[in-house]
Amino acid sequence: MLSMRNIQPALQLKDLPAAQFLLFDAFRSNTETRPHSHPWGQLQIVSGGLLELQAQGKRFLSPPNLAIWVPPGIMHQSYNRKPIDYCSVNIVPELAEHLPDHVCLLAVTAIIEALISDLRARDIRTAHSLADKRLFKVLLDQLAITEQIEHFLPVSNHKLLAPVLKALELNPADETPLHVWAKRVHSTERTLARHCQNELGMNFTEWRLRMRYIYSLELLRSGRSVKDTAFTLGYNQASPFITMFKRYAECTPEQYKLKHAI
Repeated sequence: MLSMRNIQPALQLKDLPAAQFLLFDAFRSNTETRPHSHPWGQLQIVSGGLLELQAQGKRFLSPPNLAIWVPPGIMHQSYNRKPIDYCSVNIVPELAEHLPDHVCLLAVTAIIEALISDLRARDIRTAHSLADKRLFKVLLDQLAITEQIEHFLPVSNHKLLAPVLKALELNPADETPLHVWAKRVHSTERTLARHCQNELGMNFTEWRLRMRYIYSLELLRSGRSVKDTAFTLGYNQASPFITMFKRYAECTPEQYKLKHAI
């Protein structure tokens, strides 16, 4: 049985009330925004879960430390399965000129996270004081220089890759090696590996690690122990899982759990 989706209305403004405008919200489980666009650029930052955004024929996921940048005028829609704390940084086109001209992921550095947290705590959506205007300027400067990532977990409709990726999304702990997957889709390991690199921009092993990382976030938030999460994902011990998690989250699984557990 399909879960009922909550429809989240898009920000309905003809013009922004300021050159930079922050919107804070909390989205319930199964919240969807319908296809829409803005005449301004929008950076979408979430915590506590994952936001899935569709734009320009691609899927973008925002795990911890990554935010989704949508340039002005780009049609997009989003969905989150679990509750999330949401923040959008809305920027007029003139100030967005130094940001990417296509949808992508931007790294949320420690200073960006601190700035957003401070503004959220004080419920500052537009800058009125000189001090806050300086903070907004620093935020914009940091967004212009932060690392840009095209995808975290790309998808593909390629006839050979699609069934493999779908199976792994349904069972991230699956340890089936690439040569076995190749036989199942009536291909060769070399051909399938080439399609992974061309279609996904990464090799099969990297994609599967990222899928496991995404899945582990939900397990940890639900209260599962680090050891249990590692075993659920097919690891024989916790240490390699912890190493993998730290690589993507820049914190340990236990630290993430303490901060985000429901």
